[in-house]
Amino acid sequence: MPSLGELVAPRRLGTSFRWLLGSSWTSNLGDGIALSAAPLLIASMTSSPVLVAAGAMMQYLPWLLFGLFAGSVADHHDRRRLVMIANGSRAVVVAALVVFLVTGHATVVIVLATAFVYGTAEVFADTAGSTLLPMLVRPADLGIGNARLQAGYLVANQLAGPPLGAFLFAIGSFWPFLVQILCVSLAVVLISRIARTPVPERDAAADAASVPTSTHPIREGLRWLRHNPPVRTLVLIILVFNVTWAAPWSILVLYATEHLGMGPVGYGALTTASALGGLVGIAAFGWLEKHVSFSTLMRVCLTLEVLMHLAFALTTAPAIAFAIMFGFGAYAFVWGTISTTVRQRLVPMHLQGRIASVNMVGVFGGLVIGQALGGVIAQTWGLTAPWWFAFGGSLVTLVIVWRSLSLIAAAKPVLDTADDPDPSLGDHETA
Repeated sequence: MPSLGELVAPRRLGTSFRWLLGSSWTSNLGDGIALSAAPLLIASMTSSPVLVAAGAMMQYLPWLLFGLFAGSVADHHDRRRLVMIANGSRAVVVAALVVFLVTGHATVVIVLATAFVYGTAEVFADTAGSTLLPMLVRPADLGIGNARLQAGYLVANQLAGPPLGAFLFAIGSFWPFLVQILCVSLAVVLISRIARTPVPERDAAADAASVPTSTHPIREGLRWLRHNPPVRTLVLIILVFNVTWAAPWSILVLYATEHLGMGPVGYGALTTASALGGLVGIAAFGWLEKHVSFSTLMRVCLTLEVLMHLAFALTTAPAIAFAIMFGFGAYAFVWGTISTTVRQRLVPMHLQGRIASVNMVGVFGGLVIGQALGGVIAQTWGLTAPWWFAFGGSLVTLVIVWRSLSLIAAAKPVLDTADDPDPSLGDHETA
């Protein structure tokens, strides 16, 4: 029977992958702690809904402002070093906030400014970090590698981090952020153990098969995306489905407490059900990847998304809502792992950062648009109306892209000698 370490991080993925996994899980724990502690801190300083909402918006705004630039930076510098610098900057920013809290000089403005600067550093850390896995493992192992990274996000960021952050905040306002500093600092140490990642270079064969190079690096990435139908369609699907998903999710707390009558505790349990469903997706992904084609899995996941919106629009029973949310967590995890894996397999190594950043700008842009629409729709037509909007929008989108999903899953990457992971990165521990 394989050991626990072998199950979590198979030896074939290499030592560097284990350092990357440890760094990602540790960083996610710190972010999960802040996920609950930051809103609690702002709410303790002001009762203004605008200021409380502004704290949440600080998570998205840096992506819209700096996402594409961060992708270009990641494609032209040592990506491991970029993650270390960005995470180190995040630790310094939070340390400054702790000083303000301990000395009693913290204000809402300082907290919001800290959230924005921290979010900006996070853009560069996440963008560069998302490009490391394809440099460390073989294309055939990207699925299991992404699944393990997603597992850390679910367990540390969504399950363990938020309650720990709330508990620490109850002890003292600065404690969750002090622990967050320790987590992020440890993540820097762990990722420093990965061998230095060389700056990806363009390959002559890839250049001949690709579109002409633009003089501007961001424009080059956008041009490549425009001329690659599978990846372009995948990015558009993610954008549209994030719009339809975010519309009802923006008023989920009101839907749960007023429409379903669940109360604050029930609302918290509802969101936890999603993370628990994700754990089922984690356990099942290895089997699914071996026995079911990616095209079938993509169609099933998006179909379940459509049905989930319909079910939420129709139900008034909390028990059914829990079951729906549990299922959502399971298929959403599978979809996220597959879509990331497919994109990483199809994008040349020297463009991984830029295409990943375009994808993330689409994700957060879709969230902002969807949240704005959801609030207006609910205010005008009631709390179930955003679910009907999401059902109709996602259904139309699925019908349009149904045939394209098989083409996306079956697409072959442009051969690029720079795209093969360096075997030495899986064995060396330090640069």
